[in-house]
Amino acid sequence: MYREAPRDPTRLPWMPYRVWGWRLEFGLIVVTSVALELAHKYLGHMGPDLVGVVIVGSLIAFRKLRRAIKSGIVKNHREIRLQAVLWSCEVVGRAGTLPVVKSVKELPAGLTYVLGLPTGIYLESLERQLPELAVGLDARSVRVRPSLETARVVELTVLRKDPFARPITSPLLTAERTLLWDPITLGTGEDGAPVTVGLVEHSFLIGGESGSGKSVALASIVGAAALDPHVNLTLFDGKEVELAAWRDVADRFVGSSLDEAVRVLEDLQQMMNERFHVLAANRRRKLQRDDVDGLEMVVIDELALFLRGGERATRERFAELLRDLLARGRAAGIIVVAATQKPSHEVVPTFIRDLFSYRLAMRCATRDASDTILGQGWAAEGYSASSIDPAQRGVGFLLAEGGVPVQLRTANLDDDEIDWVVERAIELRRV
Repeated sequence: MYREAPRDPTRLPWMPYRVWGWRLEFGLIVVTSVALELAHKYLGHMGPDLVGVVIVGSLIAFRKLRRAIKSGIVKNHREIRLQAVLWSCEVVGRAGTLPVVKSVKELPAGLTYVLGLPTGIYLESLERQLPELAVGLDARSVRVRPSLETARVVELTVLRKDPFARPITSPLLTAERTLLWDPITLGTGEDGAPVTVGLVEHSFLIGGESGSGKSVALASIVGAAALDPHVNLTLFDGKEVELAAWRDVADRFVGSSLDEAVRVLEDLQQMMNERFHVLAANRRRKLQRDDVDGLEMVVIDELALFLRGGERATRERFAELLRDLLARGRAAGIIVVAATQKPSHEVVPTFIRDLFSYRLAMRCATRDASDTILGQGWAAEGYSASSIDPAQRGVGFLLAEGGVPVQLRTANLDDDEIDWVVERAIELRRV
């Protein structure tokens, strides 16, 4: 039968866990006591003094030893604190046993515990007690997610700091150049760790209301492409001001003309078909990083203008060409990045949205607008961009293909910093 956990955390079986948490201190005391006793027995009254000098001298001389001891003590005390809270919150198995702390990982914004669960506790039951655990641990929030090992192992993340409190400096400012075949750093996640995305064979959709930080997120991606001299840039700018700063590093720049936009997409489609003919002739399925043909990045700002402006036949032609690039362009090295400040089903049809492998929902006015970017149903699961604080510009939910949305804050690039990146990109492309 299920045994109720006692509410008094000083009662057994909590005490064995508490004693075990002091194992390092007890071990050091025992080893030191034995060493002092043996030194006195074999070296006389000067023996303990000699042992004391050796111990103190070792701690002073060997910094790694000091760090190892300090790290072990801190780790054990964290285990004691966590297990005390688990016990007081009655997170115990059927035999009255607590989850076992397998490892602890430091995060910029907190800690992640890898826990082995006893019989009677499972992921869903632990999720229901997260608010209570957050209070007990004096944390901003507590998250849990399954491990890939087994259902008995979970990762419990305790967040103590707000990683979004300050603007995040873009790594592009210290980069001599980039290689778009490798993942790029987009920003910082809730745990304070960098969030990276691989753009090769992927496409990217950004949506959010005006002032949400959409343009800043777009600048991080365009800047990473600009600093790779082997990447060809095609820019579509409906307002002709958002991407204007990157015009000097673009191979093609299209303004608000829908007719011109269609002609450029047709050229890209033809180039894509030619690449497929070359790949087929060489019995290959996709572009490789050592190929002569470089990556092609197509950036479309103000997607609403191109999908809902102009004559009906022209905008339908644009939508069909865009769908074709999204559907087939991956293997040919074509990366499509699009942004819109009016995320709705009328602006971003699902037959286009669903082809984007990465979707970033910045601050939105409604849950439906958030679901338009991320996909239907995510708001009901707690991933709604309408819940983002309007004051936190650049914060959004990123959904990777086949994954679960993660919250992040994108790196910041102001106008002066963009100008610096552009100057560096021009120099690289002249070589």
